[in-house]
Amino acid sequence: MLFHEAVARALADHGVDTVFGVLGDANLFMMDSFQRVAGGTYLSCSHEAGAVLAANGYARTSGGLGVATVTHGPALTNTLTALVESVKDRTPLLVVAGDTAVADRENLQNVPQRDVVLPTGAGFEQVRTPGTVAEDVAVAIGRAHVEQRPVVLNVPVEFQWEEAGYEKTAPRFSAPQAVAPDPAALDAAVGIIASARRPVVLAGRGAATPTARAALLRLAGRIGAPVATTLRGKDLFRGERFDLGICGTLSHEVALDTLLRSDCVIAFGAGLNKWTTAEGAVLERKQVVHVDTDRGALNRFAPADAGVVGDAATVADTFVEWLEEAGTRPTGFASDALAERLAAYAGTEFTDLGTDGTVDIRTALNRIEEAFPDDRNLVLDGGRFLFEAFTRLHCPEPGAYVHTVNFGSIGLGMGNAVGASFGAPGRPTLLVTGDGGFMLGGLAEFSTAVRHRVDLVVVVLNDAAYGAEHVQFRDRNMDPALSTFDWPDFGPVATALGGRGHTVRNLAELDAALGALGSRDRPVLIDIRIDPEKVSAPGH
Repeated sequence: MLFHEAVARALADHGVDTVFGVLGDANLFMMDSFQRVAGGTYLSCSHEAGAVLAANGYARTSGGLGVATVTHGPALTNTLTALVESVKDRTPLLVVAGDTAVADRENLQNVPQRDVVLPTGAGFEQVRTPGTVAEDVAVAIGRAHVEQRPVVLNVPVEFQWEEAGYEKTAPRFSAPQAVAPDPAALDAAVGIIASARRPVVLAGRGAATPTARAALLRLAGRIGAPVATTLRGKDLFRGERFDLGICGTLSHEVALDTLLRSDCVIAFGAGLNKWTTAEGAVLERKQVVHVDTDRGALNRFAPADAGVVGDAATVADTFVEWLEEAGTRPTGFASDALAERLAAYAGTEFTDLGTDGTVDIRTALNRIEEAFPDDRNLVLDGGRFLFEAFTRLHCPEPGAYVHTVNFGSIGLGMGNAVGASFGAPGRPTLLVTGDGGFMLGGLAEFSTAVRHRVDLVVVVLNDAAYGAEHVQFRDRNMDPALSTFDWPDFGPVATALGGRGHTVRNLAELDAALGALGSRDRPVLIDIRIDPEKVSAPGH
C-alpha cells in the first residue's frame, strides 16, 4: 500500500468519514485516496482558515472529531487564527498538514511548522516514517480527543509515493468515564445545599447533555430551585417552568433579580467567568458549590465553598439521593409566583427605531426567530449585534449552537456554519453575522456553501461599519468615518456567487425575504440595513 493510501485508510479506520480542506501538492494524493479508496467525503473550502473552522463547526454539531487538511507553508500559516479559536473552544480536531521535503531546504514554502503551530496552543504530531503512519495517525487522533484541542499531524511530502506496510492500529483513547466523586467533597456540598433557602442550579457546556439535563432537573425539583445556564449551555432548559435563561451579563431583569436574591449557586460544568457571574455580582454573599470533571476548572475564575470533581449527572443524582436520606424539604424559591413572573416576561419593551431605509436590529432578530424553523443549527459571528442575538435567537439544544468568538475575532462564523451543516445535516443552519465579519471571513466560504449545496441562511446585519470602533469614536465625540465602509450590495453578490440574495431596507422587505425561505433550494443571504447610530453595544 502506498503511503497516501495508508493515510486515507488510517483516517477511515478511526471513523473519519468527512474531511474539510484546501488542496496542495502535499495533501492532494491523500485526499484523492480518502475519497476513492477509503470511501470518505472530501469537502473543498476556499481558504485554509475556512477549512479548519468548518471542521470546528462539524465537531460542535456532530459531537465527534472534526478533521481538516491543508498543504504546507503559507497554507498552514493561514490557519493560525482558526487554530487559536479551536484551542480556546476546546474542540477535538485533527489537521492533516503537508510539509516540505526535508532535503528541499530552498523550497519557497518551507517554514518550521512545529514552531508555527505550538504558540497557538494546538498539539503537534510528526509522521515519523512511512511505516509508522498507522500509529502516528492513531496517536494524533487520540490526543485530539483526550486533550480536547486541535492536533496538527505533520506529513512530509516526500513520503507520498513510498510503500507503507499498513496495519490497522487500535484507538489511542478511551471513551469518557464517570469518576466516583470524593465522599468528603460530596458531604461538604450536600451540607451547603441542604442549608440553602434560595438555591439556583446553573449548567454550563460541561453539563449540556440529555442525561445531565435530566439529572439537574431532578435536583432542582428536589430542592425547589430555578435553573439557569451559561452562554455555552444556552437553551438547555428552554421551555422549563423555572428556566431563568442565561446567567450573568445577558440575564433579563426577572432572571437577574432572582439570581441576586439567591443564597446558593450549584454550578455544573460551568466556568463561572466574569460574564457568567456579572463581574462577580451573581456570586456575592452566596455559598457556591462547583461540580466539574476537570479539577483545574474548580476555583479557576471564582472561589467555591465546595468543589466536587465528577460527572454532572452522577453528582447531581448523588446529591438527590443523599438529600432524600437526610429528609430535607424543598425550598420555596422556585415558587408559583416566580413561574408567573417568568411566563409574563416578554422581553424589554422598546420603541422601534427603524426608518424607510433601515431596520431596527431588535425587530429584525425577533422576526427572524419567529420565521426560521425551531429545529436549527445556530451560528453567531462576532460583532456588536451579538448582545441582542444571544438572547433573541434560540436553538433546540446547546449542541446546535456554535460559538465563534472564543478568541474575540470577527469573521469566523461562515466556516463554522458550513461545517455545522454537515455535522447535523437534518437541520437548516442559521448564521447571523455583521457586515465586517462577512467581508473579513464570510464571502469566500459563502461560495463554498453554494458549491456544496448547504442548507444555510446567512443574515448580515449591515450597519456599514466596524461597530465596536464606531462606538469608541462616538464615545469620545470623534468623527467615526474611519470605521465606516461603502460595501457592495451583498444581495446581488450572493446571487452572483450562486446563492439567493435579498436586500432589506424596511420591514416589508424583511417579511418578503423571510417569507421566501420556505422555497429555498440553495444558500440564502439576507442583507439587512441597520443604522450604526441605533445599535446598542454593551461592553464597548
